[in-house]
Amino acid sequence: MKKILALVFIGALALPALAADDQQKLDSRLDAARNVIDQIESVPDKSVPESIARKAYCVGVVPGMVKGAFIFGAEYGQGVVTCRTANGWSAPVFIRMAGGSFGFQIGGQGTDLVLVAVDPKGFQDLLQDKFKIGGDAAAAAGPVGRDAQASTDVSMRAELLTWSRSRGIFAGIDLNGVTVSQNTDDTDTFYGRAEHFDSVLHGSVSAPAPADGFLHAVERYFGPARTASR
Repeated sequence: MKKILALVFIGALALPALAADDQQKLDSRLDAARNVIDQIESVPDKSVPESIARKAYCVGVVPGMVKGAFIFGAEYGQGVVTCRTANGWSAPVFIRMAGGSFGFQIGGQGTDLVLVAVDPKGFQDLLQDKFKIGGDAAAAAGPVGRDAQASTDVSMRAELLTWSRSRGIFAGIDLNGVTVSQNTDDTDTFYGRAEHFDSVLHGSVSAPAPADGFLHAVERYFGPARTASR
């Protein structure tokens, strides 16, 4: 009995340390997402076109999505999403992405992914527990740089635009077949309580301080709050 009580006591002492470790991982993921945006958008001719960025409803970043492949491929990544509201960009939520091979080189590597919802339907997709790109949500490889015409054409055909960055090269990518799902465990851990994605992404939840860097980067490159005309 004493041994059981001792184990319970030790477990209780370990819980705060585990929670702190989980929180640190989420803070690091937000920092990595901020770095991805800063590095991509610092070169205007090779970034998300401004005509798309300024109209974005939501921005998702998956830093270092891991791929292992030989003939057949599999990918898995953890990312963050924020959506534009009347008061600025929402507090972030956490997502998972998984799916079959989508054309990366054979071998294991980490690739940064960026998703932009360009209309209300893309926003609604991100409120689902799980959806498949190209199935539940129409998506297209996003254009890069200052080509306004290309930006207009592609955004008319899809509700989500997708890009990848691998080895310093940023380009549109076809993510059809990849599944995006809500990571409720990480989101609840980040806020210290259960929070619905709908409430967070509509701006009803305040962003904790560790999200500030990521949100400031999104606002800097994608523009401020939603205007009354939208």
